[in-house]
Amino acid sequence: MLAPKRAKYRKQFRNRMKGIATRGSTISFGTYGLKSLETAWLTARQIEAARRAMTHYTKRGGRIWIRVFPDKPVTKKPAETRMGSGKGDVEGYVAVVKPGLILFEMGAIDAKIAQEAMRLAANKLPIKTKMISR
Repeated sequence: MLAPKRAKYRKQFRNRMKGIATRGSTISFGTYGLKSLETAWLTARQIEAARRAMTHYTKRGGRIWIRVFPDKPVTKKPAETRMGSGKGDVEGYVAVVKPGLILFEMGAIDAKIAQEAMRLAANKLPIKTKMISR
């Protein structure tokens, strides 16, 4: 699963998720891309599930680029714990996704296969997406 090798700080603020993506909003590597239409936190598990779905459908043909990386630590307090006594422990990592961000790219593959692979990947994600091509 994707996670940073090391981080400057162990815990992070949650921050706001306003606005649209200005960087990473164009296809750079492949011919087809999966573009987000909503704001969300994508967990490392969701990204991995989508990647597996695409790889499995294409029978490991073509190329796949993952354009998002979960580098934001998310904390959670244990169940049945009283309020206070600081912030919880890091539970996992998420990638902050804004509308317009390219999540995955595919290249060196037929359009029909790419479209179906992207559809399967999109079903694994908690946000609305759209397939785009160069």
